[in-house]
Amino acid sequence: MSARHLFAAEVTDFSLGRLGATTGGLLGLAAVVIAVLALTRPAGRLGIANGPLGARAAVVAGLIAMALGALVAATADGGLGTGNGLGGAYVALLLGLAGTVLGGRALTRSRRTG
Repeated sequence: MSARHLFAAEVTDFSLGRLGATTGGLLGLAAVVIAVLALTRPAGRLGIANGPLGARAAVVAGLIAMALGALVAATADGGLGTGNGLGGAYVALLLGLAGTVLGGRALTRSRRTG
């Protein structure tokens, strides 16, 4: 067994770090999509991505994505490319931040117009 096998996960392994980073990334992506829809759609249409409900959903999903990303980044053994989910954690942090900021902007806009 080489030193590389002690630190790196195999390509086919799906560790908890990868699972947490993937979940956080998907939540961050959902937050961005919902926030953009809340910003671009008029408030009169039905749906979750409208008005304050969509904005709140985007903020909550973004905050959860950032928390998952931070947790995986803090507990990852090794650096990027070791299979511990560190790269995905950074993506989750960025998408969560973007979703939270855009959701907050949509929430501010919905309070002004509604």
